Amino acid sequence: QVQLVESGGGSVRPGGSLRLSCGVSGNSGMISRMGWYRQAPGKQREMVATIDSNMNRDYRPSVKGRFAVSRDNRKTVVALQMTGLKTDDTAVYYCTVRLTTGVDYWGRGTQVTVSS
Repeated sequence: QVQLVESGGGSVRPGGSLRLSCGVSGNSGMISRMGWYRQAPGKQREMVATIDSNMNRDYRPSVKGRFAVSRDNRKTVVALQMTGLKTDDTAVYYCTVRLTTGVDYWGRGTQVTVSS
C-alpha cells in the first residue's frame, strides 16, 4: 500500500508560477515511476510529467520547457515546478506512483487555477 498527499495548488495569474509537492508513504521501495496527471472540467485525465527510477523524465508537449518534475532519492517526495502558467493549465492535478507490480496509486488531487 502507498499513500499520496498533494499540496501546493492555488490560483495564479497567467505567466505565474506554482510548485506542487506530493508526500509518499508506505511501500516506496517498490515504486518504479512517479509523476503528475491533470484533469480539466469536461476532459479526460492526461499525463503531465513523469520520472522513473533512473531519473528519466517525460513531459506532455504543451508543458515541456515550462514544467519540471523532480523527486528525492528515497522516492518519498515528488514535485512539479510550474512556470509560465497558462489558462489552459487550469485543472485538478493528481500525484501518481506506479509500483514494480504494475499497480498505480493516486492522490486526491489539488486544484490549480490560472486566471486573470
